[in-house]
Amino acid sequence: MDTWVWILIVAVLIAAIIIIGIAYLASRRRHSSALQSRFGSEYDQAVADYGDRSRAEKQLDARKERVERLDIRPLSDGQRTRLSSAWESAQARFVDDPRAAIHDADRLINEAMELRGYPVGDFEQHSADISVDHPEVVSNYREAHGIAVKNDTGAATTEELRQAMVNFRALFDDVVERGSGGSDGGGERRLEPGTR
Repeated sequence: MDTWVWILIVAVLIAAIIIIGIAYLASRRRHSSALQSRFGSEYDQAVADYGDRSRAEKQLDARKERVERLDIRPLSDGQRTRLSSAWESAQARFVDDPRAAIHDADRLINEAMELRGYPVGDFEQHSADISVDHPEVVSNYREAHGIAVKNDTGAATTEELRQAMVNFRALFDDVVERGSGGSDGGGERRLEPGTR
């Protein structure tokens, strides 16, 4: 074979490798962008927790796959009405007995999540599952749950309890009010602490 044929073959192989590499990088970039869009600030938290983007993305993909296997369902009108009424009672109770109100709020969140089909047990797994469909409020949930645990020892301040109630309310609204029909994937409204 002539030298120019070998040069042409090598050039074609190099071009093919470059094209495949560019396609792979573009695919990874699209995948990363889709995860960032779906998980919002939870994506950044995962990168911080796992130390690098690749490990974080694997974990977020695993969460997504796990939740897709669950039977997440909307609440019935009766369930939503009962939970909303119980929530209003817990919220009203906050004025006279904030510690008991936080306990009730934590219990109601767990009950709502269980009714929707999320497994409730290990808090870390539970919050990871919630992050798939409710990424904008899961940090509120983690903070509120931490305060609720602190409350169980009597160490939470009234201001912390107030913040926990606000944070629980954000998740409650997202899970109960929005969770009454259809799927919860993506496009959630952003709830900041202090909003209702």
